[in-house]
Amino acid sequence: MQFDPALIRRYDMAAPRYTSYPTALSFDGAVRGDQWRAAIQAAPSRKLSLYVHIPFCREMCYYCGCNKIVTRHSHKADIYLDHLAKEIAYQAELFGPFTVHHLHLGGGTPTFLSQQQMRRLIGLLKGHFHFADDFIGAIEIDPRALEVDDLTWLAELGFSRLSMGAQDFDPKVQAAINRIQSTEKIAAIMARARTLGFSSINLDFIYGLPHQNAQSFGHTLIQALALAPDRFSIFNYAHLPERFPAQRRIKEDTMPGPQEKLRMQGVTIETLTNAGYHFIGMDHFAKAGDELAIAQQQGRLHRNFQGYTTDGDCELLALGASAISKVGGLYVQNEKSIKDYQDATASQGHARAKGYQMSEDDHIRAAAIHNLLCHFRLDWAALDARFGIDSRHYFSDDCALLAPFISDGLVEVDEQGLGVTEQGRLLVRTIATAFDAHLRKTVQQHRFSRVI
Repeated sequence: MQFDPALIRRYDMAAPRYTSYPTALSFDGAVRGDQWRAAIQAAPSRKLSLYVHIPFCREMCYYCGCNKIVTRHSHKADIYLDHLAKEIAYQAELFGPFTVHHLHLGGGTPTFLSQQQMRRLIGLLKGHFHFADDFIGAIEIDPRALEVDDLTWLAELGFSRLSMGAQDFDPKVQAAINRIQSTEKIAAIMARARTLGFSSINLDFIYGLPHQNAQSFGHTLIQALALAPDRFSIFNYAHLPERFPAQRRIKEDTMPGPQEKLRMQGVTIETLTNAGYHFIGMDHFAKAGDELAIAQQQGRLHRNFQGYTTDGDCELLALGASAISKVGGLYVQNEKSIKDYQDATASQGHARAKGYQMSEDDHIRAAAIHNLLCHFRLDWAALDARFGIDSRHYFSDDCALLAPFISDGLVEVDEQGLGVTEQGRLLVRTIATAFDAHLRKTVQQHRFSRVI
């Protein structure tokens, strides 16, 4: 990949991560029961991807912006599972003809759950939903909340992919963000996972944290490469203390400035691509033989609330507090707070709080943004055939907004469509905003993280 700091600085702006289009900021009205049932009945697929949100952590990581509760009282998870059981039963009745092909547990920290609690959760899911024999189970792991031997029973429950938050291997950085963890423990977990046949291991890192610089972060990446994960997710830290109170504990004078963050990004790209990892998009890197890289090469890479995925042919049912489902063109988000979620499931069996029904224009624009983020190209003929439109005319005003990007060699246009150049791939979020009608009309950009 080409890396031009000057161009990146010029186009660095706040932009959505486009895990959905429109983004969750456009979700407004309540979703009626008959509307939800109609969407399920009319869904184009009978394949299901399940997401379960486990909103508990034992310790507060100061940088975190996730929806979670910090507690060491494990009985709170038992209460939460009681309410998840109600939602599972409610939704399973509606999704009877569907088959689960993907299961993803996120949080919070899913490994907050004990073995008994995890077995209860998986038992509830498998007891109510029909799972494919070869379903893919993925789980997010906090290495501080997992013993190496726990991987044995996680594998028995059907998990074959794991994603671990490492953030940084530098002890000084770890202390500043209240996430002290052992690199040796991470290595031991990865080694055991491979012995048990886990097919994919992802490591998460964050740049822009206190006491980081390009040299120190580069050293962390070299240490991480020695562990040979299948994937890397390397995120730009968004410092928003007005939204996330825990971030107020981070001393701003210890954080790297924009120029140093840019150098850190450059080091990341150079280090990982030189080591043979493919830049999938935005913040994801994968080995050439990894399923994400293969899916991208074959034109079937997908993006949803879990990031880049391979489950684009599935409907998404998300369970738990704040979880967002998408069935057909209907988005539905659950109550965000655990109290509101538990009150709702206790009284009505579900926790639908708000949602959004996509229009035809939304579907067309979602396809365009999806193709840019996943494949860095728009094919006019494919869009025309799919939607029965003249896409060049349909997007004429949007494409006019791309003139500066074209002039700077970040986007190329030809008779067949338009493509993001290698030089422009780091700015694909910014480029995609040209096709975002909701952003232009109603969404305040300061509510999103900056691209760099």
